[in-house]
Amino acid sequence: MTSAGAFAVNKPSQIGVLLVNLGTPDAPDAGAVRKYLAEFLSDRRVVEIRQILWQPILRGIILTTRPKKSAHAYAQVWTDEGSPLAAITRAQSAALQAAFGETVQVAYAMRYGEPAIGPAIDALMAAGCQRILVAPLYPQYCAATTATVVDAVGAHLKTLRWQPALRFLPPYHGDVSYLEALKASVETGLAMLDFKPDVLLASFHGMPERTRALGDPYHDQCRATAHLLSKALGRPIEVAFQSRFGRAKWLEPATDARLEQLGREGRSVVIFAPGFSADCLETLEELAIRGKQQFEGAGGRHFAYLPCLNADAPGMAMLEELVRRELAGWL
Repeated sequence: MTSAGAFAVNKPSQIGVLLVNLGTPDAPDAGAVRKYLAEFLSDRRVVEIRQILWQPILRGIILTTRPKKSAHAYAQVWTDEGSPLAAITRAQSAALQAAFGETVQVAYAMRYGEPAIGPAIDALMAAGCQRILVAPLYPQYCAATTATVVDAVGAHLKTLRWQPALRFLPPYHGDVSYLEALKASVETGLAMLDFKPDVLLASFHGMPERTRALGDPYHDQCRATAHLLSKALGRPIEVAFQSRFGRAKWLEPATDARLEQLGREGRSVVIFAPGFSADCLETLEELAIRGKQQFEGAGGRHFAYLPCLNADAPGMAMLEELVRRELAGWL
């Protein structure tokens, strides 16, 4: 048991906030992607197949074929600041720190890749944080996202002799502040277009249908978000699920199939991703680039992708409100 994360006893007690997102490779090359995928796809909450069956497939097939293809996709969206997900999460952390000032220490971590959750907790503790709010940046709860953050935090706490008091930001799929931020963001995006879309399509990350059958609330929470946002906007919103992987049945309708159908029908479409707190590979490459190609390849003409909340004003106002609410009694 390590004391690496022990509190700085000579400093006044501080409150820490740790923002956590999914993760990203360190570079848009096959080696970095292989390392990232090996960690991500070895999580038993992400792939719910017996490891004795899954690991030979992962090591023998997926990690020898997929990294090169994924690296090409990452290269299309990589920025001077690195991965979009990492750059935006870093900006969200900095903006939240500015909003709270010296009363709170704000840090960020990735569930897979760097900066890792354990060292981030250690750093907050070293800064004197005896109370830490862990904030998984997932509006809709899923065992493969929210729960695995809690798993990782718990695993790190097992290594510590002196542990902090912890709270976790709950899912916020139907929270008024989240819906208001989405409404403002979507309306701003629509106002900038030179066409009026026939279809407003909300694309959420897909999950195997089996997870729904096992009781995961993710599907229902995605549908609830879209329904509430539709009411707030006063217009219909379609729902689809992206990023299918493997042969298992996934949540439907599939985003790529729906985009191709809309293209064949000659309908104009605006797509956005309310389940992602920051733009990343799945939004910038899979939707904005590849989704547009699928749509136009099927004959469609008018297509637009609207950015995530990111570190823009509506999203940061929402995040600050959620965090302040969960820090009640500590601040």
